[in-house]
Amino acid sequence: MSSYNETWQLNKPAVSAGGGVVVSQHYTASRIGAAVLEAGGNAMDAAIAAGFAIGTVEPWMSGLGGCGNLLFHDGSSGQTHAVSFGVRASDALNPVDYPLKSSDEADSDLFGWPSVVDDSNVFGPRSIAVPGYVAGMNEALSRFGSWPLEEVLQPAIGLAREGMAVDWYASLKISSQARSLSQFESARNIFLPDGFAPVGEWGGPLPRIEITNLAATLERLAKSGAADFYTGEIARSLVKDAADLGANLTATDLENYRVTVTPSDEFAYRQCAIHTVPGMTAGPTLQHALSEIENHAFGDTPVDADFGAYTSALITAYAHRLKTMGDVGEGSSPSCTTHLSVTDRHGNVVALTQTLLSLFGSKVVFPGSGVTMNNGVMWFDPRPGRPNSMAPSKWPLSNMCPAISIGQGKRRALGASGGRRIMPAVYQLLSFLTDHEMTIGEAAHFPRVDVSGSNIVCVDDRLQPGVTGDLPDGFVVERAPNGVYPALYACPNLAEFDEVTGVSSGAAYVASPWAEAAGAELVELV
Repeated sequence: MSSYNETWQLNKPAVSAGGGVVVSQHYTASRIGAAVLEAGGNAMDAAIAAGFAIGTVEPWMSGLGGCGNLLFHDGSSGQTHAVSFGVRASDALNPVDYPLKSSDEADSDLFGWPSVVDDSNVFGPRSIAVPGYVAGMNEALSRFGSWPLEEVLQPAIGLAREGMAVDWYASLKISSQARSLSQFESARNIFLPDGFAPVGEWGGPLPRIEITNLAATLERLAKSGAADFYTGEIARSLVKDAADLGANLTATDLENYRVTVTPSDEFAYRQCAIHTVPGMTAGPTLQHALSEIENHAFGDTPVDADFGAYTSALITAYAHRLKTMGDVGEGSSPSCTTHLSVTDRHGNVVALTQTLLSLFGSKVVFPGSGVTMNNGVMWFDPRPGRPNSMAPSKWPLSNMCPAISIGQGKRRALGASGGRRIMPAVYQLLSFLTDHEMTIGEAAHFPRVDVSGSNIVCVDDRLQPGVTGDLPDGFVVERAPNGVYPALYACPNLAEFDEVTGVSSGAAYVASPWAEAAGAELVELV
């Protein structure tokens, strides 16, 4: 890895509030969620409103064409529920259409699979899988929210109408994917006007991007309900555009899509109950990694020996994950990357992770609806005969790891974006909070390591050399800052509810210029 430096010191204080907190990767979405809490909505109402909103202001990471997982802890009953709405392979997918290159070259995206000819599993129409986001949001809201879908969609509709303001960070994100976006007309017309990423003039107003037809699609959802996305007018538009562009997405795919709602997976770590999403998420790997340090002796502050234990546990857990996990038959849970953490005044807690998978997903925008589509086929291993190999109608293994921790007098929600880097971040944050009794603000600022399935151990350069201890043969250490760009570590957001005081606190990803924890005032509602 080439050396580079960011010479600033980043700090983002935690926020506390009596009415709950909403923590997301975009300040607009966080503030929308906090406003919902102040208007009497519960944590789920706030999470869904913020989730739809962030898809319009951070359209490269999530939106209607994506998927997700969430956890909801009911403050009254003490039960924790999991809602899974991952992508699914189309019934029409044929693995023969994704031949491997003859070389050992790895693909161009997050997972380093062997490369497919033309990277057709990574971007473009054939990388698209059946989206579950709208169905998942609707199911979670109807079961655990208190506001109707029409109401929680209004902020997103307003944002889509006015268009996305493009500041330097948005210009950076668009520029980073300009080569791929330029290959698809609908995406090129929206995100690359005049052939270039939009950039504001010095001293002038920010340019705005209007995602054509997205506001109308959101308005249609508000009026006709989520079913319209799967069996109605929106569905017909999606299927037409898929056929025109050569994507595997049929009317039957959409009509047969189903969300899974189950009790969460629960396991004990120290004095806390940890809740994760069942099935083919990173939840089982998180449990494995935490079990590896169950007998490690921790002091008050993380020291070199602790990071050696973290590294060893992550190497072991990831080796097991990549060898054994995959969708091997019927009954497997769907799973699925911006993350939102939410609490409310009643002690309800939501951990919501939602994604298009890669930046801008497939890089394809369906012109009739303005929906940017996921590249869910990328989540499958393109090699045949493996647990996570491609197959029609199949759910892929995902790296999402929303988690809720109950214990130490706190109810905590946490999660992150960042592909395979997500679980190592959640894992270390849980240890910081539980083993070292950090505040969430301290945990969010503390340096981490990343071990996520390759032979590279990435170490935040604020840590001392040698903290990882002796590594197995073939593993190498690379030191790098946790900076704005490129993002070499996951991007976590945390929220907690204090069971004694009733006060909520939130901490946002420190290195993001947009991430924010927004607190809600405790308002007497009449």
